Amino acid sequence: MTRTQNIIIRYIILFTGLLIMAFGIAVVAKSNSGTTPISSVPFVLSLIFPITFGQFTCLLSILFMIAEFVILGRDFPKAQLWQIIIGPFFGFFTDLGMYIFSPLNPSAYWARMLALLIGSILMALGIYLQVAANVIMNPGEGAVKALAYKFKIRFGSVKIVFDAVLGITALLISVVYFGDIRGIREGTIVSIFLVGFLVKIWSRIANYFDFEKKLYPIKMKQ
Repeated sequence: MTRTQNIIIRYIILFTGLLIMAFGIAVVAKSNSGTTPISSVPFVLSLIFPITFGQFTCLLSILFMIAEFVILGRDFPKAQLWQIIIGPFFGFFTDLGMYIFSPLNPSAYWARMLALLIGSILMALGIYLQVAANVIMNPGEGAVKALAYKFKIRFGSVKIVFDAVLGITALLISVVYFGDIRGIREGTIVSIFLVGFLVKIWSRIANYFDFEKKLYPIKMKQ
């Protein structure tokens, strides 16, 4: 396998991961059990303004990338400027997922929890594939990594605070505009812990089958 073929395969894996993650977000959003923290603000804003969930997701991705650049300054990896292409694709995939799963509207609690689980599994697979591709970071994760690097705090700790801030922001926007809470429910809290656990499961499955080694044996610089 040539280096060019290696890079092409990695980008295919990256965008496949984005697609699957976006579909997972859509399933969770349609589960009627609350959205994921990373998508809570775009979801609530889409209920207020005539802009789609995916379009707000795109805008937020771009803002995250700008935040990375501001936080890191000269330490910002030039290769990560390509994150700018993630937002439009991620936004489009999210809207596509919302359209495909539009008939999904579970009412029974067990059905809502099942949809939440399926969506979380898809999200976790999508996140794993993006990490495994090892080319461009998702701006949301990139912002967390930038904060962790800047303030010398563990990534996991920053991630929890980051997700909490997004969730609280969405909650405040919802209460101020609607007078009640929309988009934030028990599924939002569950997904914080469930998705991370499922990513580890996907990683272990991939390691068992030597997924990364077989798919693209050429190592990429970090």
